[in-house]
Amino acid sequence: MTASLTGKVALVTGASRGIGKGIALVLAEQGATVFVTGRTLNEGDYYLPGTVGGTAAECDERGKDSGGRGIAVACDHGDDDQVAALFDRIEREAGRLDILVNSATQLSEDLLEPKPFWEKPLSNLEMWHVGARSYYTSSWHAAKMMARQKSGLIVMISGYTGVTYTYGVVFSATKAIVDRIARDMAIELEPYNVAAISLWQGLTLTEKARDNLAKAADKMTTSVAGQSGSSVEHPGRVIAAMAADPKIMDRSGATYITAELADEYDMVDVDGKRIESMRSKRGSPLWGPVRENNYRGK
Repeated sequence: MTASLTGKVALVTGASRGIGKGIALVLAEQGATVFVTGRTLNEGDYYLPGTVGGTAAECDERGKDSGGRGIAVACDHGDDDQVAALFDRIEREAGRLDILVNSATQLSEDLLEPKPFWEKPLSNLEMWHVGARSYYTSSWHAAKMMARQKSGLIVMISGYTGVTYTYGVVFSATKAIVDRIARDMAIELEPYNVAAISLWQGLTLTEKARDNLAKAADKMTTSVAGQSGSSVEHPGRVIAAMAADPKIMDRSGATYITAELADEYDMVDVDGKRIESMRSKRGSPLWGPVRENNYRGK
C-alpha cells in the first residue's frame, strides 16, 4: 500500500485494542497523525491485552517511513467533558481534523447470554450510551471543525446487526441508530463537503472475538460464528482508501458492507485474502448515498 494520507489528521475512538486499534495502525502507516483514544492505560487494567499508549507507540512504528504517528489520549467516551477536552486538544495541537472513526463501544457482560431483554438489567443501555450516543457526540465536535475547513470524513463502525437480530434488542438497535445517524448527518454536512458513512463489519477477529469464540462459540449467532472473519486492519485499509478517494462525497450518507467496499477499492486483508460479504445471509443495508436519491424529508 502506498502512503496516501500524509499530512492528514485522524481520530480513532476506542483504539486500545480491537477494530479501533487496527484502523489506527493502518491510518498511521498511510502517513496520518492519529489521535487514539481508550480507557485502558496499563496492561492488566482490563482482562484483554492492549492499552491506548501501546497503540500510539505501534502507530509511531508503523508510520516511521510515511511520517505517520500516534498520539494517545485517555478518554471515556461516555463522559461528555472528557470528549470535549479531547477535541479541544486536537484543535490546539493539530488545528484540523480530516478523519473521524467512531469505534468506541461498550458491550454488556451478559451480551452472549440467551435471555430475553426483560430478564437483563437496564444497565445494558450502556451500549446505547457508548455506541450510539457517543458516536453522535464525537461527530458533533468533529463536524464543527470539518465544516469550517470544508472537508472531512466521518465513519461509523456498525454491522449487519443493523437489520438482523444479533445478541439482543439493545445491541441490534444500537447499530441501527448508528446507520441512521450517519445518513442524516450526511444530508446536513453535504453543503460543507464533509462525508458521513457507516461501515458494516462482519466477524472481525479482535481480542474479544477470539476470546468469545474460544469460550462461548455455542452462544454466538450461528451466522457470526460460522464466518472466517477478517483481521482488525481490514476495515482500516478500506477507510484509508475512502479518505484518499477524491469522489468520496458521492458515497456520503450510505451504509456499506466493508467487504464489498474492499472489492471496489481492490483491497485484500493482511494475509492477501478477500473477505466475503455476508449480504445474502445477514441482510442488506437500508441507506444508499444521499446524492443518489431524494429521500431527504425536505
